[in-house]
Amino acid sequence: MEGAPPRRRGGTGRHGRLKRDCSSERAGSNPAAGTGPAVVRRVRWLAVFLAAGVAVVAVGGWAWSGVGDGDGVRGGLAAPPRRSAGRTMSSSDPPRPRRSVAEAPAPTPRSPADGALARGSAGAVVEALQRRLVDLHLDPGPVDGRFGSGTAAAVAAFQALQGLPPTGEVDTGLQAALAAPAPVQPRVPTGEPDRVEVDLRGQVLLLWQGGALRLATHVSTGSGERYCADGRCGTADTPTGAFRFSWRYPGWRESRLGWLYNPVYFTSSGIAVHGSTSVPMWPASHGCVRIPMHIAEYFPSLVDRGDAVYVVDGIASAPPPPPVAPSGTPPADPPAAPEVPVAEPPPAAAAPPAAPPTTTTTTTAPAPAPDSTTTSAAPVPP
Repeated sequence: MEGAPPRRRGGTGRHGRLKRDCSSERAGSNPAAGTGPAVVRRVRWLAVFLAAGVAVVAVGGWAWSGVGDGDGVRGGLAAPPRRSAGRTMSSSDPPRPRRSVAEAPAPTPRSPADGALARGSAGAVVEALQRRLVDLHLDPGPVDGRFGSGTAAAVAAFQALQGLPPTGEVDTGLQAALAAPAPVQPRVPTGEPDRVEVDLRGQVLLLWQGGALRLATHVSTGSGERYCADGRCGTADTPTGAFRFSWRYPGWRESRLGWLYNPVYFTSSGIAVHGSTSVPMWPASHGCVRIPMHIAEYFPSLVDRGDAVYVVDGIASAPPPPPVAPSGTPPADPPAAPEVPVAEPPPAAAAPPAAPPTTTTTTTAPAPAPDSTTTSAAPVPP
């Protein structure tokens, strides 16, 4: 109709008022909020997509935490919290390093702050320990404040003399024992005044001069295991009984099973007290009596040909040694424990004289060329 006013788009509202925008009533009074049902559908789909994205991220994070660093449970299940030192480890803690079966963890050196002394410790406390060991006729090597293999061997010998397991470490209890040790008991109380006692049970050697203790050291004797070399087999035993020192060689000597340093023999079958680069805390030789290298430097000068040697298992009585030391040609192939191989073996050994040299103390440097009284010396194994 011509007289009627023009109609506006949008129609009227429920109360007869003119509707300006279909979105203004639903989404508020802001015209920018949307312009129609299509916009609403887009907003709804966007919300659905956002919710789905959040769910995917949450599931992925949960699955990743189930794999972990190798310590947790695999297959999507998260590992339970680990407790260490009174606290719970969270996922933000650094992962623990993995260890293979064949790779043993390296020992952690102890320090005086831990209340214990072991290999790797150093300082004035270690130097005081070394001086105390020297006072007790135990040779730790250089008194330099460094806890090395020589100090560990001396500590192990002290532990054996006190009836303790030889660990080579010093805790607070052993420090108290060092301050007030029990008297050293002879392994063969009825033995000769000048003698050497080898205690297989305690893995310790005692050297007596005139009935007084001169030296005590840790040793490693026969392991008791079967072995074969060059088509010949045997049992790695150190024979018990009473013997006398006989032949000796200065420097390194090669045998069928390895090298001996400054050996002093006490059986006709070739069992000797000799220096070794390996003197563990347990029996490990093929029958000989291994002593630390720094003690083997001067041990031959402390014993004479014919001195008594008693090999016992703990404190025991022993038969008297033979009246005289063995004579004749020394064993050609003593059963020594294997050592680190030497790059160039020395030339063949010359036959020693009937009587040993008056002094046999040597150094770790190669010995001079062989003559009628000594054998050639091999370089010190690395």
